[in-house]
Amino acid sequence: MSQLLSYDREHVWHPYAPMPPTAEPLLVRSARGVRLELDDGRRPIDAMSSWWAAIHGYGHPVLDAALHTQAGAMSHVMFGGLTHEPAIELARRLVELSPAGLEHVFFADSGSVSVEVALKMAIQHQRGRGHPGRTRFATLRGGYHGDTFGAMSVCDPVNGMHTMFADVLPSQVFLPRPPAGLDADITAWSAEADAALVAASGELAAIIVEPVLQGAGGMHVYPPAALAWLRRRADELGLLLIADEIATGFGRTGEMFAMDHACIAPDILCVGKALTGGYLTLGAVLCRPHVAAGIAESESGVLMHGPTFMANPLACAVAMASLDILAASDWRSDIARIGAGLATGLAPATRLDHVVDVRTLGAVGVIQVDRGVDVGLAAKIALEHGVWVRPFRDLIYTMPPYVCRDEDIATICTALVAAAGGMA
Repeated sequence: MSQLLSYDREHVWHPYAPMPPTAEPLLVRSARGVRLELDDGRRPIDAMSSWWAAIHGYGHPVLDAALHTQAGAMSHVMFGGLTHEPAIELARRLVELSPAGLEHVFFADSGSVSVEVALKMAIQHQRGRGHPGRTRFATLRGGYHGDTFGAMSVCDPVNGMHTMFADVLPSQVFLPRPPAGLDADITAWSAEADAALVAASGELAAIIVEPVLQGAGGMHVYPPAALAWLRRRADELGLLLIADEIATGFGRTGEMFAMDHACIAPDILCVGKALTGGYLTLGAVLCRPHVAAGIAESESGVLMHGPTFMANPLACAVAMASLDILAASDWRSDIARIGAGLATGLAPATRLDHVVDVRTLGAVGVIQVDRGVDVGLAAKIALEHGVWVRPFRDLIYTMPPYVCRDEDIATICTALVAAAGGMA
């Protein structure tokens, strides 16, 4: 173990970390069910679902079998000029699951890349419709859409993770963050947002948002009414609406997609993360026929994107198996059960003086404190209670696997409350 960690420290760069590192990562030997198996023998519950992706836990026999079976046929084949059954059948499943009208599927190789594709789709569509000056995007303050260049440009430029790049990124239009809470009044917000949209409408190609729950920008829950309002204004101003459901898709908020809380359909939908149950990287972009038609009318006549590992057969096969597991399960009841357990289990944190909010939405639980979290200390305290967490900013949160039992959720909550208490 010491030799491995020594080499890791000297050569392996981890996300959002300096080189050389200031903290040593935990060495994971294996994972099974909802638990990680560390090199020192500890088996903490993964309250992060591997950054929100491993919704069925680890070592799921159905996903394992799909991976092994597909590997026996072919692991990969280029998608240019070729196609294959896993991609076709996964596209069929995604179209069936998604709101009516999203009929075309473009496979990307990650969530961030799916956002890049969606932005390019919108610009090409506007060019094809005779609006070459519509090259900018409107989005919400507090949003996060990925770490690649185009995606960074629609992340919050002031309070987000990419502030240092603000001067070199394309300039976008940032609407105010909607008020907190599913039932909050959006009157004042919509008036301010409308003024910004109207002022820039001639330059805008689309509006891109994380529906109802902003993830890495602050776990901010906002009213579905705001999303419905954005849908209506996009139509009225000739803009496309892009829904980034990479973090929220496939049941996380209690609906199959978070936009279902508002009963709306976007023009373009991005999915990723939980799409493969956390097994392999895969993203997908779905769009309505009029979007594709506009792209076909642009000067290139084709969508100018084509990742090498687009529609990787292994990833597509596992994604179909993950969707099979969802379809065969009572996932709505599981999410409701987890949500109720989180609400009850995290409630004691409200008695801590430095906690400013405790909130839940579906299988998402958040403790917000009045200061930046000491990530190392919070993770250490949670680990002492048998749970792996990865806080950020002022948030100690969980997005647990859907297969967590009630006692697992209770353990997670105890650990999060203890971690929050250790911040005093």
